[in-house]
Amino acid sequence: MQVRDGMSEITLTVGPSHTLREAAEKMVEKGTGAALVIDAELPAPSIVTERDLLISVARGQDPASERVCDHMSEGVLSAAPDWSLERAAAEMSRRGVRHLVVFDGGDPIGVLSMRDIVRCWTSDGATSEMQLPG
Repeated sequence: MQVRDGMSEITLTVGPSHTLREAAEKMVEKGTGAALVIDAELPAPSIVTERDLLISVARGQDPASERVCDHMSEGVLSAAPDWSLERAAAEMSRRGVRHLVVFDGGDPIGVLSMRDIVRCWTSDGATSEMQLPG
């Protein structure tokens, strides 16, 4: 299976000036663990994830006043739609992330999460064909 088969089309974007509370509310509403952050002043989108929100709360910060721009991950890791899910999973594991932004021709077209990969591999008896190093 390829990334295009498992990715979620971009369903949520937020701005850098949104509060973390606003981002969290939108994530819950859309049932997603990440939102692309679109800023006209940046050449590429950034991402804010549920992990970013948890870190902020654990540090005692107020989600109603903390801004997305202070917690987003700039320079998002990306994948191509024709990558295999195995390649995407290996990249996520190697980099310690749970989301890849999928670009096609320089435009973001979706987000692939670890949850998406697991869903693909477990639905309809699908399994990975990746050979583990011996």
